[in-house]
Amino acid sequence: MGKDKLRRFAEVGNFENVLQLDAGKPLKGQWGSGFFKNDNPVVLELACGKGEYTVNLARLFPGKNFIGIDYKGNRIWRGAKTALEDGVENVAFLRIQIENLLDYFGPGEVDEIWITFPDPQPQVSREKKRLTSSRFLNKYKLVLKPGGFINLKTDNDALHVYTAEKIAETGMNLHIKTEDLYHSEFADEVLSIKTYYEKKYLLSNKNINYLKFSFV
Repeated sequence: MGKDKLRRFAEVGNFENVLQLDAGKPLKGQWGSGFFKNDNPVVLELACGKGEYTVNLARLFPGKNFIGIDYKGNRIWRGAKTALEDGVENVAFLRIQIENLLDYFGPGEVDEIWITFPDPQPQVSREKKRLTSSRFLNKYKLVLKPGGFINLKTDNDALHVYTAEKIAETGMNLHIKTEDLYHSEFADEVLSIKTYYEKKYLLSNKNINYLKFSFV
């Protein structure tokens, strides 16, 4: 790990809006009252990377609480630092493995989930690591409130198709599906938030896929 990454990793441990590993477990079922000190809706961004979506959603919706989740502390550092510097108080970051989600959130505690440009895990042998595989969808179903939405933005066409197939197979409700977000009717202020990686994809003229779905 380079010196800059090591510095960020060390610094993020002192940020008041970042919880790492077991530190977040006592908040299970009480993120609103225990961390944010309110009863506002809780929204997660999974594999949040630098946290651009988390922070910008928080700016747009001050009446909601946003938690960016990723395992790489040097990435979380950017979003957490921006939120602190800009006084965006309805933001937290949680450094954990997403597969351990149920250790940190109680039944029906989450109102919405965003998955923005995750690793598509294209190899068949790695299907279980895809964030929209049955393994993960079963976890989301437990923490989401009834009717809570899951949003997927991806440049990877195969992941988009795979997820749409999962939605159909499991009988979930599909609310929005587009293979070219920015040439569709759906590109509103929320969906037009762009991450660092998305900007790179767009410069390469890649299409952006989007799905919005729910369990009920």
